[in-house]
Amino acid sequence: MRVLQVITGLAAGGAEQQLRLLLRHLPDRHHCDVVTLENPGTVAQGLREDGVRVFELGMRGNRDLAALPRLTGLIRHGRYDLVHCHLYRSLVYGRLAARLAGVGAVVATEHSLLPGIIEGRRITPGVRALYLAAERLGQRTVAVSDPVAEHLAGWRVPAHRVVTIPNGVDVARYAQPAPTRAATRQFLRAELGLPQDALVVGGLGRLVPGKRFDVLVDALALMPAGAGAARLLLVGDGEERPALERRARAAGVADRVVFAGERDDVPDLLTAMDVLAAPSRTETFGMALIEALAAGLPVRWSSGPALSELPPEAAPGAVRVRSDPAAYAAELAGLRQCRTPLPQPAAVRHYDIARLAPLVAEVYDRLGPVPAGPTAPVTRTVPVQPQPQPHAPAAPAKTSR
Repeated sequence: MRVLQVITGLAAGGAEQQLRLLLRHLPDRHHCDVVTLENPGTVAQGLREDGVRVFELGMRGNRDLAALPRLTGLIRHGRYDLVHCHLYRSLVYGRLAARLAGVGAVVATEHSLLPGIIEGRRITPGVRALYLAAERLGQRTVAVSDPVAEHLAGWRVPAHRVVTIPNGVDVARYAQPAPTRAATRQFLRAELGLPQDALVVGGLGRLVPGKRFDVLVDALALMPAGAGAARLLLVGDGEERPALERRARAAGVADRVVFAGERDDVPDLLTAMDVLAAPSRTETFGMALIEALAAGLPVRWSSGPALSELPPEAAPGAVRVRSDPAAYAAELAGLRQCRTPLPQPAAVRHYDIARLAPLVAEVYDRLGPVPAGPTAPVTRTVPVQPQPQPHAPAAPAKTSR
């Protein structure tokens, strides 16, 4: 089956990284290409290194309607059997383009739908109406958590069109032999200017208001200073970085906060941490929590269906904390260095991408290829002058996973 994955952009982010991980683990019977509407970013390069063909549409904004015929032509020319869309803009343009191109098997993954918010932006009546109109052009929406599925149900998306398949993590990538982990930890701490004997609190994710990394900066200011004082390592980038830097200076802890920026070596960076702290109040999934647990770290968290949907014994190293500086300061101050990793708990195995990718493949197999047109109910189961067609790199298509 020939599948085109359509995504809004390919900068480093949760949905973008999940797409790359999915393509690494889908069965070989599904041949996938990717088209990014804009901003190819670091994940596009990574996909190409994996052997995936990536097209760049060169879209100039949400209202660049000229992108629609270009995307439709790409789908038609590629003779794809199924189109899989990710993120809001792609859900709208991708579904419509697929139908215009004559592709009837259309899937979408809803990565970040929250009450009143989608992808960190407020949901207006117009956004909701357009979302639901586009939804009717597809056949199935994959929700990454039960809360996302519940929000879709609240929007009256028919239950038979929604299937819940959580995000996944490459479990084997995070488990390192003890000598390798120790050497990586020592090297990265030296590279980042982190004392070898300090407690390092980690934050992982886009630097946006919703992640509430300001709570960690304020918590650090409440913790003991002086020799051996705790450090904060933030991995990621985004619009909130300047504000966080100003906040750290105002709190007198700028010399104890390290902004690592956008990185593609997250499993290694986790070894430089002693605990992952995630103070976000609203998460659609919480992949960073599972990544940290997979790397053998204790986790202190405030929101994340990835853990809240499982019994506490599935992740004994994870403790839920109220999302405010005093609560985090009290919890973190009692921790010690995590030189010896904790064993991977059951929660990590539950979210192993090797187990979850075949579930997505089953969705593909059940749907396509089918002719374009109204879909019957199915029982629910678990850049100056644009070219007529987007440019594709000369690299051969992916042949192995």
